[in-house]
Amino acid sequence: MCISPFIGGQMSLPISAACLGHKDRVTCVTFSPDSERIASGSVDGTVRIWDAETQVMVGRQWRGQTGCIMSVAFLPDGKHIVSAWQDGTIRIWDIVTQEVVGGPLGEDKKLITFFAFSPDGKHVASGDQTVRIWDLMTQEIVGGPLRGHKGLVTSVAFSSDGKRLASGSLDTKIRIWDVVTQEMVGGPLQGHERYVASVAFSSDGKRLVSGSQDGTIRIWDVVTQEKVGGPLRGHQGSIESVAFSLDRSPFGI
Repeated sequence: MCISPFIGGQMSLPISAACLGHKDRVTCVTFSPDSERIASGSVDGTVRIWDAETQVMVGRQWRGQTGCIMSVAFLPDGKHIVSAWQDGTIRIWDIVTQEVVGGPLGEDKKLITFFAFSPDGKHVASGDQTVRIWDLMTQEIVGGPLRGHKGLVTSVAFSSDGKRLASGSLDTKIRIWDVVTQEMVGGPLQGHERYVASVAFSSDGKRLVSGSQDGTIRIWDVVTQEKVGGPLRGHQGSIESVAFSLDRSPFGI
């Protein structure tokens, strides 16, 4: 993930020392729900946990099987981390014991490019050529594979009520799925000229924002599936991450 150093038109500066330790490029970072910990994944095949205040690594590095770490995130309880590996598996780690307590989910050697948690933290949606929904307790697939994209799925997101799931893809399209029926709800949403790198629902679930490698941000009405905002331009490169503020204003990096 490449994050722009410019925020609000000004150069942002680091407020702490660097977290040093990975042996290769860092591919993903995320804060814990209480913002006290940072998790990072790397091409070196390890996941590391850092103290956000001291920038000191907490415990040991975690290593899975083969390949780089594609994505990492804290569960809503803040006690567990989920990581997606290039070998096509997802693992769940206990932060205290630093042991694998779940997974590997999926061992079909498909490249898992991205995943997202349901709002209640009970399910995780993962993307490869399709979209799958996993029950984190039973570690079984309970949804999908949802098929429709013509390329790798590069982003997934749940709506705040957990009833909808959005996915973006290398095919430049966005699809919205009904989580219960597992059917695509209309669409696909089209307009981006290059792959869709990130999608996010507004807090009320009525809007969807998307960022793309084409350097634009677009806003969609989830019900009518019409574009209602954008393309917003300004970045010189790919928009790798987008989010709504609580008042539904979009933000992208």
